[in-house]
Amino acid sequence: MSFPPIHRVVTGHDADGQAIVISDGPLPTVAEIKAIPGTVFHEVWSTQGTPAPVDNGVDPTLGPLLLPPPKLGTRIRFVDIPPDTADFELNGAKRMKEAFAQIGDEHASTVRADSPHPLMHRTESIDYGIVIDGEMTLVLDRGEVLLKSGSVVVQRGTNHAWANRSGRPCRMLFILVDGQYEPSIARALGRRDGGGPLGS
Repeated sequence: MSFPPIHRVVTGHDADGQAIVISDGPLPTVAEIKAIPGTVFHEVWSTQGTPAPVDNGVDPTLGPLLLPPPKLGTRIRFVDIPPDTADFELNGAKRMKEAFAQIGDEHASTVRADSPHPLMHRTESIDYGIVIDGEMTLVLDRGEVLLKSGSVVVQRGTNHAWANRSGRPCRMLFILVDGQYEPSIARALGRRDGGGPLGS
């Protein structure tokens, strides 16, 4: 099963300040993650800074893939996630450095020998994850939650993975907002992660 392409409309202003359509069509950046076949990122938009510049600037999705949002910014993307396979469960952890390097953040992977899932990772951001079609299991250090179409996860910089145990692809929408750990959480994560950079 494959999902339909995303249709994106981007608005702007003409020289007189009138609202116009800047682009109307498919997303220019759609990329499969080579180390996790079937996982496809559909880049919708991102903003730089807060408040976000309201302008007629260039499409921010045209550069290389980046997992986290820009500093003080946001990112929105759809992700198609294939069902987990026995091979992925057994050997996926070995490919995570390559997978996260392709999306510009190889230090986001937190997978270890005792991790509950090969895709365990963390970013210093607030992420809204919305199940659009299919089922997904949110995996945390301690606990799991089954998600169905219409479920929304508010991901607050925690170590997590998305496990697809449904036997069919799942499409999720993610809205990522740059964040900063509260000092006591930052200290706890620094101790647990060996004092290295957060998210490493």
